[in-house]
Amino acid sequence: MTSKSAPSATGKTRILVIRRDNIGDLILTTPLIHALRSRFPAAWIGALVNSYNAKVLEGNPDLDELFVYTKAKHRGSASLWSAYWSTIALIFRLRRIGIDYAVLASPAASSKAQMFARRINAKKIVGFGDRTTPGYALTAGEAGPMHEVEEVFRIAPLFGIEGAPPASHVYPDEHQVASVRSLFGRALPEHRTLIGVHISARKVKQRWPVENFVQLLDKLHAFRPDLAFVLFWSPGDAGNSTHPGDDIKARAILEQLDRFPITPFPTLGLSDLFAGIAACDQLICSDGGAMHVAAALGKPILCFFGNSDPRHWHPWGVPYQLLQTPSEDVSDITVQQALDGFQSLQTRLLNSRQPAVPA
Repeated sequence: MTSKSAPSATGKTRILVIRRDNIGDLILTTPLIHALRSRFPAAWIGALVNSYNAKVLEGNPDLDELFVYTKAKHRGSASLWSAYWSTIALIFRLRRIGIDYAVLASPAASSKAQMFARRINAKKIVGFGDRTTPGYALTAGEAGPMHEVEEVFRIAPLFGIEGAPPASHVYPDEHQVASVRSLFGRALPEHRTLIGVHISARKVKQRWPVENFVQLLDKLHAFRPDLAFVLFWSPGDAGNSTHPGDDIKARAILEQLDRFPITPFPTLGLSDLFAGIAACDQLICSDGGAMHVAAALGKPILCFFGNSDPRHWHPWGVPYQLLQTPSEDVSDITVQQALDGFQSLQTRLLNSRQPAVPA
């Protein structure tokens, strides 16, 4: 669809973006949301997300309203029927609003998302699916190697949006960020550059060993005494099958780095993670949600990749140095490789700040 035949949104036009996936997936949808707002400044734009990833879009100025539903597996102590009735009430609320365009923003066709779009009586459905879907449909097809942001942005031309996707963004609470900065300033008063180090990873092949983190931080501080560090991790027991934590791993690292310029910062929730990373200058982490949070906050990143595709999931829109071994196991990345990667990233950052030399 060309820009001439694309929808012409007005102040009365209502666009609902639906993304039901993980935290990183939703962060990588924010470039499309921003492009829709830039294209249609007077339109009403909302987003439907789940309770697990909703924090990603809180405070996003591109949205008029955020709709949150709870998946059955995330309902906690609430009854299954309570979760279902809440979803039904949400459907009727969206019907009353009158959605003109339901944008299914996941590159993988989702029958559940299509069904939801039909249940809210959206006039047009825009997304990745087959041509039998009522209203507009974009057939996924073979697009070649693309980043997730670029995959999602294939929807943009259907709305007359041209050009490359913009950066991703999240919007942490400014007061919480200020409070965290003050906390770090008291714990690490002498630092000039603050490096966040996130040690948790959901996938086994994305996990770097304790001894590697200890050696890397020790070598970095010896190389750059101006550096100080914040240790991020998901709190809890590693044996928790639903939400495994890294308290034991974090304790081991901190004990071995006694009297070292490092402060612990377990992230009890997404708001803590957002504020903590926002208060840092750079981040060292494995591929995952924290990496995409850092990119959305504009932070340079040294990232370790296991068995995920760097072309599709690398940090979007920020300077980064990516390390991956042929084994596709993060534990096989050596401390020396990580040290070299960090130094390469610093060189790149330094060169980007150099003034241009006239020819």
